[in-house]
Amino acid sequence: MAITAAMVKELRETTGAGMMDAKKALTETDGNMEAAIDWLRTKGLAKAAKKADRVAAEGLVGVAVDGGKGVAVELNSETDFVAKNADFQKLVSDIATAALTAADVEGLKIADVNGKPVSEAINGAIAVIGENMTLRRMAKVEGDVVVSYVHNAAAPGMGKIGVLVALKGSDNGIGKQIAMHIAATAPASLDEASLDPAVLQRELEVQTAKALEENATSAKPKPEQVIHNNIIPGRMKKFLEENTLLNQKFVINPDLTVAQAAKDAGVEIVAYERIAVGEGIEKKEEDFAAEVAKTVAGA
Repeated sequence: MAITAAMVKELRETTGAGMMDAKKALTETDGNMEAAIDWLRTKGLAKAAKKADRVAAEGLVGVAVDGGKGVAVELNSETDFVAKNADFQKLVSDIATAALTAADVEGLKIADVNGKPVSEAINGAIAVIGENMTLRRMAKVEGDVVVSYVHNAAAPGMGKIGVLVALKGSDNGIGKQIAMHIAATAPASLDEASLDPAVLQRELEVQTAKALEENATSAKPKPEQVIHNNIIPGRMKKFLEENTLLNQKFVINPDLTVAQAAKDAGVEIVAYERIAVGEGIEKKEEDFAAEVAKTVAGA
């Protein structure tokens, strides 16, 4: 029976197997889809699909730097235990290196790593290690020099938090200090201009409502003009100081802003990226006691 591209595509989507493995399975089973799935399962190549519904919220962030270019990638797994696995760590390192020449995460998935596309390399690791894995994010920065830092490092170049800082000028050690500052403070943006307008508007609405309510219940209310011209702008200024990198107080020397510390060191921060493992992923919480109670109640 002739094996068509559509058949290969369907089998890949069903099992998560690589293209060549799917084609070989169909060839070995004369195009019988169910038999091909069983063939892949016997070879341990259909494990990925069977685990695809599991939440992958652990894992590692890997970073790689090449001159004025830096990348960070997040490879998730189901458990933190896998992050300590040498094979998983090598995969993260290989993917981070491959990311240096990829435009985005979709391009990274088809980039070559050890002779096969990254997506297939991940599926192969899933079959061997036995946990679902997800290549979730990739971030890039460019500058005269790029400095990287990983927090809670599991191995060189990878950890629970990965930071990249792109500088204009020559780094004299300030780059790593700024990267560590970013890891600790998690700024929302580089400066006010790059802050999401929706975030800024939401904060303005919150502070306005809060200030007006506090004033209304105050024993000595201030004129509304004072609230709008002084109180609210003051609170928004503080919000920007706390949430934009250049305006934050430098953790190494709180007497300086990060922007001033960089300027004193003869550099300018042009971009940064911070990726923390699993941020934004809703983890499935298992409540064993509640599950037992539910089972007993239904008995």
